[in-house]
Amino acid sequence: MKQRLTVGQAVVRFLANQWTERDGVEQRTVAGFLGIFGHGNVAGIGQALLQAQRTGAPDMPYRLARNEQAMVHTAVGYARMRNRLSTMACTASIGPGSTNMLTGAALATVNRLPVLLLPSDVFASRAAAPVLQELEVPAAGDVSVNDAFRPLSRFFDRIWRPEQLPQALLSAMRVLTDPAETGAVTLCLPQDVQTEAYDFPDELFTKRVWHVPRQAPDPLAVERAAATIRGAHRPLIVAGGGVIYAEASSALDRFARETGIPVADTQAGKGALPWDHPNAVGGIGATGNPVANKLARNADVVIGVGTRYSDFTTASRSAFQHPDVRFVNLNVTGFDAGKLSALPLVGDARAGLSALLPALHGRRFTGDFRDDVAAWQAAVDHAYRGRGTQGDLPTQAEVIGVVNEACGTRDVVVQAAGSLPGDLQRLWRARDPKQYHVEYGYSCMGFEIAGALGIKMAEPGREVYTLVGDGSYLMMAQEIATAVAEHLKLIIILVQNHGFASIGGLSEQVGSQRFGTAYRYRNPRSGDYDGARLPVDLAANAESLGASVIRCRTIADLVEGLKQAREADRLTVLHIETDPEPSAPSAESWWEVPVAEVATLHSTRHARTEYLAGKRDQRHHLRPGGL
Repeated sequence: MKQRLTVGQAVVRFLANQWTERDGVEQRTVAGFLGIFGHGNVAGIGQALLQAQRTGAPDMPYRLARNEQAMVHTAVGYARMRNRLSTMACTASIGPGSTNMLTGAALATVNRLPVLLLPSDVFASRAAAPVLQELEVPAAGDVSVNDAFRPLSRFFDRIWRPEQLPQALLSAMRVLTDPAETGAVTLCLPQDVQTEAYDFPDELFTKRVWHVPRQAPDPLAVERAAATIRGAHRPLIVAGGGVIYAEASSALDRFARETGIPVADTQAGKGALPWDHPNAVGGIGATGNPVANKLARNADVVIGVGTRYSDFTTASRSAFQHPDVRFVNLNVTGFDAGKLSALPLVGDARAGLSALLPALHGRRFTGDFRDDVAAWQAAVDHAYRGRGTQGDLPTQAEVIGVVNEACGTRDVVVQAAGSLPGDLQRLWRARDPKQYHVEYGYSCMGFEIAGALGIKMAEPGREVYTLVGDGSYLMMAQEIATAVAEHLKLIIILVQNHGFASIGGLSEQVGSQRFGTAYRYRNPRSGDYDGARLPVDLAANAESLGASVIRCRTIADLVEGLKQAREADRLTVLHIETDPEPSAPSAESWWEVPVAEVATLHSTRHARTEYLAGKRDQRHHLRPGGL
């Protein structure tokens, strides 16, 4: 039997019948659509979603977004909260509507998170060429702006004819549900093809369950890895996001307790163990803490679990200084498992840890890191208390401390860019694997509110706090209106420091004197932005988007405001001005940002000297992990 449907209707009906299963638990693979309609998709996907909403067949929820990039961030937040087992589809119109999703596509793929992108495209018939918003390429008639998605997607296809759709949809689902391959999946839909009817086979629309197995690593690889670890004197575990996506926290807890090995975490892995776990040493790398970084410098075997070893994690490959250091990497992807010349264990984090522990034959390590951890936590307490000087602006560390204290165990904090990620990784005390959500793969300004929206959609029963600086807020705040329209409560802490605090500090570090990092009037005499502060009222802006706003002048105001926000039943923004100067203790680490080799500015020449000193600790890590 066949069903005569338009391509748009077939896409919606197919997606409504896709399910993901792991450990016996099924959930919708695509939980709903986010979209903004234009002439490219209103008559195709738009009509199909309207029809589904009116008739209930198929069941496919639709939510109106305000920005196409933001709606991809929302889908990413949703997918991360669902451990990559469920996501959202994003529909956009031709031209700028579709290309607005490019940044979101890159973010999803960098972070190994599934999203389904359905950008509208030019006419397949070319009867109305060039159509409004079409970019003509004189040398290639089959190219459109959507080809820019190719390098950003883990799977890309363009549906020129209706009969191509079934294979494209099945291929898309295979990638979306494969933890080793997942990322942005892009199916370009020419606007005329979206409305074309075709007799699709009934089998395409039956319930299809995509089983996500827990791949165990090769037994011989496990024994080789165990032999390497057994021979270590000062091993260290680096827990990445793969631990959380694999729901492997309990397995990591047992592994750490029975072996005695300390566990550091990456930005994506924070919360894999609770902050007060006896083996937890906190964040590692350029935004980590001195305890974890000291252990990294001295480690002779590093066990990476579910980490892709970004430059922040490895401190631009200066973190691991033992002359004979070797790496054992457990990762669901061979690409990440092989990094740093490691002995690779390709497999699921939970299955891999469960296989590796008995292979160690009871080997237990002892270390003296607990006193260092206690001293570090005392430093965190001091940073949370701030300067205590009447009249001073609150520090960012104080704000983080107040929010951390206000958060319940299952509440979530969201962040992505600026100086906040570094302070959060050093200072935040995570108590649940899903409490800490800092997007630091692409570190995209503007992710914070849109990503928080997706998290709330995925877990409506959790309070979601998003910390956003004024720079990120000005990039993308409009999803406040989306959250208000959907009756989704968020608690947004808007940190106002009148510029780009993180890049301002980095600018000083590289000798560029905070050039172009302050929100001030341009001075006609100097030509620089060193005039008075701009009279921008971000609190009023948030209120205009439908938020309830609380203006906080002091830390005491923030404490009280957070109580009110928790008791409220609607989205609340708490606005607080902070001191832009750094307030968190140093990570005692390094991050490589190149400095001009020649310069007339003394500040730049001095920074170049410091930069070259840092580079002396970089290592290539070419020694095979199993030797």
